[in-house]
Amino acid sequence: MPETIAALRELGVEIQPDAGYRFRGIRFFEQDARVSGEFSTGLGVGIRRTILHEWLIARAEECGVRLLWRTPVTAITSSGVQLQGEFVASRWIVGADGSGSRVRRWSGLDSVARQSKRYATRRHYRVRPWSEYVEIYWGHRTQTYVTPIGREEVCVVVMAKRASDTAFDSVLRNCPELKQRVSGAALASRERGAVTQMHSLRAVHSGNVALVGDASGSVDALTGEGLRLAFRQAIALAEAMEHDDLPSYARAHRELARKPALMGDLLLTLASHDRLRTRSIRMLAKRPRLFNRILEVHTGSAAWGDWLSAGAQLGWRFLTT
Repeated sequence: MPETIAALRELGVEIQPDAGYRFRGIRFFEQDARVSGEFSTGLGVGIRRTILHEWLIARAEECGVRLLWRTPVTAITSSGVQLQGEFVASRWIVGADGSGSRVRRWSGLDSVARQSKRYATRRHYRVRPWSEYVEIYWGHRTQTYVTPIGREEVCVVVMAKRASDTAFDSVLRNCPELKQRVSGAALASRERGAVTQMHSLRAVHSGNVALVGDASGSVDALTGEGLRLAFRQAIALAEAMEHDDLPSYARAHRELARKPALMGDLLLTLASHDRLRTRSIRMLAKRPRLFNRILEVHTGSAAWGDWLSAGAQLGWRFLTT
């Protein structure tokens, strides 16, 4: 998303001009209705995660980071981390080890304020992108989003509350437009499954330990906000460390998560209620400017006042449609 690209730029990572595939916004499909919204702050980019990882590694090494591959951390103490056969003294310990974080568990920060879990299955197809948008196909119990990631490649992800509902064959049968698009296309990678969580913690730091990224809480993948949150949290955490003030990081963390959590709740509500979703998307299809405004709030290019205004408009239009 554009705001994620801006956060990467602050970290010194530039998206290469020839990398990935640029997209201009988001498009919803629901039965016979569709609505599109465009970003007001620039283009987004679809890109393989492995490519982004290479850029992040190169930037870390450029900054003097020592990377210890295949070196498990077996324990942490207030003075450092224990590796296999080596102890590394540390002023700060950052748990950036994902949703199943061991650092979170070791530091006693695994008290969850709220949590929900869904399942996802992903495929890469070798096919020329047919749209300048990330497309989200809403179905009964499933959401399927399609991201163009190259001149001859798209990424298709199916998400659902139950793992059995993410089977591609049944999803494509119920989504004939998408099935026609990828029919006959070869797979560019093996199919993979994952768990996507939306959870928040009661605390994200303790002593000299702080959590960042999915280790510190997460939003549902459908929001597209996971990477942006991780990068923004990293920037806020660095500032807090510089001033020896981890409580300020906790405050910044709460503020960063507020809008993505609200949007995640909204999207999961739509995912759970077919009639509500159908009516909402049909209403937005007749009022694309309102959908555009909601997208601006979601991507961070609008203030909280705009969120309240857009919410009021959405509620009023919904009642009068």
